[in-house]
Amino acid sequence: MKLEVNNDLQKKKKKMENKSYFGGIADGVKTLAVGLKTTLKEYFTPKSTEQYPENRKTTLHVAKRHRGRLVFKRNEDGTSRCTACTLCEKACPNGTIKIVSEMRVDEATGKKKRVLLDYQYDLGDCMFCQLCTNACNFDAIEFTNDFENSTFDRGALVLHLDKEVYKGGSLPGLIDGGAPLVIGKFNTKTK
Repeated sequence: MKLEVNNDLQKKKKKMENKSYFGGIADGVKTLAVGLKTTLKEYFTPKSTEQYPENRKTTLHVAKRHRGRLVFKRNEDGTSRCTACTLCEKACPNGTIKIVSEMRVDEATGKKKRVLLDYQYDLGDCMFCQLCTNACNFDAIEFTNDFENSTFDRGALVLHLDKEVYKGGSLPGLIDGGAPLVIGKFNTKTK
């Protein structure tokens, strides 16, 4: 078996050595033609160009499924659905979520109940993998497509989700996807 492999390698080596000067040039021209064909094909393919940030309020399209930041889902009365079970914290691969809770006695039932004190989410460290939302049994957290979170202070990216009430993104209609997606047209409308 080893002899057959060695023989095959020697045959391939001889073929490479036997290639003429003009055979090498032909291979080079063939490779160049394939590259030019790919380039020309992409050149004439329609593109969609967003004029960001100037025209983000009129023409910007962001997919509804885009993962921009984590927010709490709230009940109709404004209370959070989070029960401080820490499943999302355990599912997070890099420790982006930190939950502080304590056990308290429920006065109505007399049973112990875990109460959420602080839900800390570090947007700067998040990988947007969505493992936390998949692990949540109570459907208490979700990713929104709000992506404008840049800041000069890294500490401002640490959010306390239990204390904030998310009312939508900074752009109008962003949660619904923003402007409709248009392929092959330059979006140059102004504000």
